[in-house]
Amino acid sequence: MAHTLTYQLHKLCIESRAGSHGTKAARHKILQQIGRQLKNDGYKLSSPKSLKPKHVTHLVSTWQRQALSPGTIKNRMSHLRWWAEQVGKKGIVPRSNDQLGIDRRSLIPTETKARNLKGVELDKVSDKRIRASLLLQEAFGLRREECIKIIPELADRGLQLVLKGSWCKGGRPRALDIRTDKQRAVLQFAKSIAKGGSLIPHNLKYVQQMKRFEYVTAKVGVSKTHGLRHCYAQMRYEELMGSRAPINGGVRRNEMSPVQKSLDHDVRQIISRELGHERLSVVAQYIGS
Repeated sequence: MAHTLTYQLHKLCIESRAGSHGTKAARHKILQQIGRQLKNDGYKLSSPKSLKPKHVTHLVSTWQRQALSPGTIKNRMSHLRWWAEQVGKKGIVPRSNDQLGIDRRSLIPTETKARNLKGVELDKVSDKRIRASLLLQEAFGLRREECIKIIPELADRGLQLVLKGSWCKGGRPRALDIRTDKQRAVLQFAKSIAKGGSLIPHNLKYVQQMKRFEYVTAKVGVSKTHGLRHCYAQMRYEELMGSRAPINGGVRRNEMSPVQKSLDHDVRQIISRELGHERLSVVAQYIGS
């Protein structure tokens, strides 16, 4: 039959404009996996509207038996909730993961994931647009999608780098202060390469440039470019707090004085805004707690 559950979930994803390109791609991938899993486990849903609580319970139980991490399960749950909302059945997926027996994941890392571009032979990156994207990611703590989609000329507002919602995760725009000579130099370099446009070549689509970005960065040994955001966050913490981040051996929150805790809270709020996160707790993944 042509209209299988996976096909209809595909249509549901394609017809939605909610979220960034990365979010939509992840949603599509996970929902296709879920559709196939339900079919393989003997559940014959005639359409996405056939989703019921028993299906949700079965999926969670299966993922737990497979020993998937709480973080992976919670990520899948977010896409499952989106599915339920799209078909008007929001209530069948509990809002709290606790109700489904999903363990809380620890947001406190045990070791830093930060990295910078020191020692990286950027001259080997022949694609100057990718080189500019990497430098922007390091200098401003941008996500991969942001440092690829950005139109440097448009983003440069003198004292601030202003990111459009269409470049950002979840469609949430934000602005970052241009504070240092290094940031200004990186931005000028990116503008000279982009020549008024984005850092995606005119003959390529975003997905194609992302694949090139992944290939090239892996080749020069910086495939884990998210580490550049970790490095930015830790650098900003030290700059604003006046001491190293907890993940780097700095004072932990439970060891701070009331005055230090108040400053630490304010610093985390600044870093959270600059990284484009809504929840303050997520910052602990970058700098420790």
